[in-house]
Amino acid sequence: MTNKILIIDDDIELCSLVKKCVSQVNLEADIAYSGQTGLYQVMNEKDSYSLIILDVMLPNMDGFQVLSEIREYSHVPVLMLTAKGSEPDKITGLSLGADDYLTKPFSINELIARVQSLIRRYTTFNQGDSVNMLTFKGLIIDKVARTVQVGNKIIDLTSKEFDLLVFLATNKGRVFTKKQIYTQVWKDDYAFDDGNIMSFVSKLRKKIEPNSEHPFYILTVHGVGYRFNKEA
Repeated sequence: MTNKILIIDDDIELCSLVKKCVSQVNLEADIAYSGQTGLYQVMNEKDSYSLIILDVMLPNMDGFQVLSEIREYSHVPVLMLTAKGSEPDKITGLSLGADDYLTKPFSINELIARVQSLIRRYTTFNQGDSVNMLTFKGLIIDKVARTVQVGNKIIDLTSKEFDLLVFLATNKGRVFTKKQIYTQVWKDDYAFDDGNIMSFVSKLRKKIEPNSEHPFYILTVHGVGYRFNKEA
């Protein structure tokens, strides 16, 4: 089955080039030249896309606004493109739920590699494995439906927060450095930053922990990194 992606960018020539290049690795691509059009296509093709390539600098409705809207109803991976190389833009995109970030101008080969990596990870998580349901004290993770339940409440996680939780929970009791977490969850080390990992862990704790100031599930191993509580 051919995976389909959506490119949301107002640069007509770039969209055409990216569409042509991804077709060479058996990926179909739809194009939207504005944020509003992109959102319309996502809403109407909700389960059709395996990845969204989203430009930050869009007219009328910027990429951050588009991403926020997408994350209201979809966990599809989002690769953000931007002409800006500033750290605040990158952190904003990741904190809103972007899965990866690429600064223009970029290598087409690197773009393709990142696209394939994101799709492969997303497909793997959705296919599940021999254990599709992870059950802990007060916490249930459904890897197929990509849902998290704490007590009787369904918790709304971003795609990356979910992937981070699944990774740590699947390796319960094992300690990982921040760099190891980034490599395993983000699948590369192009943009590793301690602050990003700490920010994601903090946001995740606030959503799933009974008391985020005294975490029960995701524990800090001082001077090393994090581990999922083996007593959970």
